[in-house]
Amino acid sequence: MQKDTLHRYLFDNLHARGELVNLQQTFQDIIAPHDYPEAVQKLLGELVAATCLLTATLKFEGEIAVQLQGDGPIGYMAVNGNHLQQMRGIARLTADTQATSLKGLIGAGNMVITIRPANGEPYQGVVALEQDTIADCLAHYFEVSEQIPTKIWLYCDQDVSQIAGTLIQLLPDSEDKAQQQADFDHLCQLTNTIKSDEIFSLDSETLLYRLYHQEEVRLFEPQAVSYKCSCSEEKCLSAISQIAASELEAIIAEQGSVDMTCDYCLSTYQFKRPQLEAFINNKTH
Repeated sequence: MQKDTLHRYLFDNLHARGELVNLQQTFQDIIAPHDYPEAVQKLLGELVAATCLLTATLKFEGEIAVQLQGDGPIGYMAVNGNHLQQMRGIARLTADTQATSLKGLIGAGNMVITIRPANGEPYQGVVALEQDTIADCLAHYFEVSEQIPTKIWLYCDQDVSQIAGTLIQLLPDSEDKAQQQADFDHLCQLTNTIKSDEIFSLDSETLLYRLYHQEEVRLFEPQAVSYKCSCSEEKCLSAISQIAASELEAIIAEQGSVDMTCDYCLSTYQFKRPQLEAFINNKTH
């Protein structure tokens, strides 16, 4: 399958839609600056693939953030994406761990999904991490927050650092609720037969035909997925502008500059006194 690409498709004679994503370079770019244990890389990769699929369900321009928060060795994990399928992600470990499961890594906690439309008010959904996998937690999120039956499958091939995911979602486009559910259940049964080596090795058309050859599948134009960190000098200066002048003076006196490092990509931005003079003068006059 083509790497770093998202595919959307409809089942013309069934009340359901699907998505398929396969990421390699995007995933590698996200984890490259960090020395995460393999299990943390895998979980973060699954969250990246899942966020791609969620972002593709949005019907507007905007951003989405999916966060895992808990009391386990990973205190915080987050993936940010937008309608252009530009992704970034991070994991913050509070302790060394040999755990491999979602509950072992995150502990007791929540999944927080925040959606920020380019035009309109942001909204947020929170679900407890009570299921065993991210995919099952997201299915629960759709059940309680969106009330749309949705199932997600996630795959990871750590030998070559690639991840993949697929989604089936019921389309509430008729009054026949029983038929909608029957179509959804039928397609979920078929999708359950995907093997990991298939989703990583087959092109999308071949894979979809192998899965759904008895159905009429309409495949839309693929969308490229990429890694992009949204940090910038301007954002750093905006944050620095909130610091008291006396504190800025103290930092510059001690360190010679004010340095800020992005948690996601680990890029460091350095600001010396001439660049900060306006902030200091505005705060002292």
